[in-house]
Amino acid sequence: MTPVGTHTAEAPRRRVSRPALSIIWGGLLATGLLTGCQSDGPGPGNLTLQASEPALPAMERIALTASKCWFRSGNRSFKPYRLAMELNSLTGRPRILLVPRNRPEDRPLAVIEAEGDPATIKAYGALLFSPTGNLMVADIRDWTKGSTTCNSAT
Repeated sequence: MTPVGTHTAEAPRRRVSRPALSIIWGGLLATGLLTGCQSDGPGPGNLTLQASEPALPAMERIALTASKCWFRSGNRSFKPYRLAMELNSLTGRPRILLVPRNRPEDRPLAVIEAEGDPATIKAYGALLFSPTGNLMVADIRDWTKGSTTCNSAT
């Protein structure tokens, strides 16, 4: 006689279907990718600053200075990118975009935009999480305060 609570036969093993395994592995992969996109990368990440002037004048200065310092200066960090200015925005948010140099129709890698009076300057995008983002944030901080100097290393 078998004591109560013990089993003489091994319980049948449950097999997990392939679709269920795909979902489980997909979920684990997505979790890993999202964790990899957190702000602990080499760049500073997204930025929000307060300017002392309205959105359009602030973004005009930032756009012209970015063009001069990042692109016309020949700064190697910005060679793979192109600057697209969208200062005449009907939404009241003038902005500049950094897009891939050879694929300007692709999704922007960085967006710098302003809104309000006084302007709130926001910079966001994948490029800000890279080493180039360190150069960008340092410059954007200065330019938001009214500077037009080029601080980025070439």
